[in-house]
Amino acid sequence: MKLNQIIAIEKGVKSRVYSETTEQDKLCQKAELFNGFSKKYRPLDEENGEKLPPESKRVQFRVDEILKSQARSLSELFDVTATKDWANMKAVADVKIGDEVLLRDVPVTYLLFLEKQLNDLHTAVGRLPELDQNNEWSVDKESGLYKTEMTQTHRVKPTKRGIVLYDATDKHPAQTQLIEDSVLVGYWEKVDHSGAISKTRKSEMLGKIEALMKAVKFAREEANGIEAEKQTVGEVVFEFVGF
Repeated sequence: MKLNQIIAIEKGVKSRVYSETTEQDKLCQKAELFNGFSKKYRPLDEENGEKLPPESKRVQFRVDEILKSQARSLSELFDVTATKDWANMKAVADVKIGDEVLLRDVPVTYLLFLEKQLNDLHTAVGRLPELDQNNEWSVDKESGLYKTEMTQTHRVKPTKRGIVLYDATDKHPAQTQLIEDSVLVGYWEKVDHSGAISKTRKSEMLGKIEALMKAVKFAREEANGIEAEKQTVGEVVFEFVGF
């Protein structure tokens, strides 16, 4: 049987055995189910004394039978898991990108770990903030940050100035009025900075992670394809314990 088949079987065996042993454990906590009695009444005057029917309570479960049942169930689980773990010690494969061997003779257990970590890494990189594509960016050699070209905007200041509504005549003085106005007082020179990542670099990183994820998955499937030699440890364990 191949390792991947043993792995598929183990989950079902584990679920079933744990369910059975849990129920048996609950039974063992009810001592009254393991106890019984039988009694009969004998009057002093056996000829004329009151006759009472015998009483009894049947023992419903026996510890020995439960132990044998548990030994059978757990032995199956012990053997399946041992077969898997013994095979895991031999289950290795290379992680290759094209013809390049990136990691050599990687154990299948580590491949499983690596597969999950790469999946998490892909999610994390996908969330990295990107540079605003509406701007042109270059690297600032001093800070190492990205920066834009300088842009200039006006700074104005509100003020009031008078205007002449009507010129003065020989009969009336000139009429004037104050109005709101603004005057140019300076310039804002702005350079945007960013510690984000370029969309191109982010896409390249995601592509490499995806390629590595595929390579790890392929290596795991290859490692899981080895033949698993059946192990029998359950009988030894439970014979020693005395089940």
